[in-house]
Amino acid sequence: MSHDTHHVDAGAAISRDLALATWGLFVGLALLLLAGGLFSTLLGVRAETEGLPTAVTGIISAAYFLGFVLGSRLTLLALGTVGHIRAYAALAALLTVAMLGVGITDHWLPWALLRLVTGLCFAGQYVVAESWLNDLATNENRGRMLALYSVVVSGAFAAGQSVVFAFDAVVVTGFAVAAIAASLAVIPVTLSEEASPPKPEASEKVSLAYLANVVPTGLGTCFLVGIAHGAIIGLPAVYATRVGLPSGWVGLFAAAPSIGGMLLQWPISAASDDLDRRVVGLAGALGAMGTGVVLVLTPETHWMVLVWFGVLGGLSYPLYSIAAAYTNDWVAPEHLNAAASQLVTLYGVGAVLGPFASAGMMIGLGPTGFFWTLVILHGMIAVFLVVRIRAWRAPLTKRPWDEVSLPARAFYMPATVVSIGRRRRHRKHTTD
Repeated sequence: MSHDTHHVDAGAAISRDLALATWGLFVGLALLLLAGGLFSTLLGVRAETEGLPTAVTGIISAAYFLGFVLGSRLTLLALGTVGHIRAYAALAALLTVAMLGVGITDHWLPWALLRLVTGLCFAGQYVVAESWLNDLATNENRGRMLALYSVVVSGAFAAGQSVVFAFDAVVVTGFAVAAIAASLAVIPVTLSEEASPPKPEASEKVSLAYLANVVPTGLGTCFLVGIAHGAIIGLPAVYATRVGLPSGWVGLFAAAPSIGGMLLQWPISAASDDLDRRVVGLAGALGAMGTGVVLVLTPETHWMVLVWFGVLGGLSYPLYSIAAAYTNDWVAPEHLNAAASQLVTLYGVGAVLGPFASAGMMIGLGPTGFFWTLVILHGMIAVFLVVRIRAWRAPLTKRPWDEVSLPARAFYMPATVVSIGRRRRHRKHTTD
């Protein structure tokens, strides 16, 4: 057997081993996100059907992101004591209870509390999955694996949103179906013989003050993007119901940004590897702002609203990946994990504010205030990036690079914003 043939056989064996080691996790994630997409959209429709004030609906949506911040922190602690599979199973069980709890109650306060619990659970599941996948990945397959992760998470969530028309949001059935899917998500992970989750390693801590001093561009962008994504995700079902979109369109409208993000995440993130990341982010923010203006001018019930909202999501969702990658370009390798954790927290705090921003604009301007919020917030991102480019004009020097892991985040968020392998630049400067 020649050396080349042996190399091909070994590569095929590695691919088979990797597929066996990850299939359970990917199937479980698909079921979880399918449940999450259905649940979140059903809750938005139910809140509107019950006639809740827009401000109250904003509180319920913001509770998810508050839970997201808490969950990402608490799960890191749990992984070191009970491990990945037990943490995954416990979070899925808690998620099932929360989804059923919303279905059998009819008051906004328990809905908000249970929505916080679902945010905690989804954030925890993302931490489990990404830690697991990053341990299994190598420099040769990391980009492809994270791209597959992006497709599974975004696609399953969008699929869940899209089938909301099949259920009556006022009765428990749809919530029960979502809970069933979340319960089934435990089976492939816990019964996969080949699953070999890692034991997380402790990393050095870094403060937000330190990161703000080293890379203010990354932190400022991350926070503003969090607000914008919280606004995108928070009230789409409320908007769609309020303007009278056909029932079959409500789920599609809510899913449109996720679908757009899934399609454009890779090319936009890849472009930021070859160009100044700030310029790529500026282009994306300006594009999202312009698309928001188009949405304001488009008739509310025209089918092009679905298309343009998808374009807006496709341009906006990669902005987190760009901000995170830019931050990691300037952070020492031993601080990467700690910096990623701080970025998630900062993004989550911003996302908590997003639903309040869109709710306030809808109260003042009516349903079109939803789109005006997105125009203003993406305009703020664009202005901030212009200021930072003028303050620090020299981008990082393009030199040979090594592909390393960059933790992903959704948002998701429901919609998880997933990064690809990034380029580690060798640089002379210590701040941006």
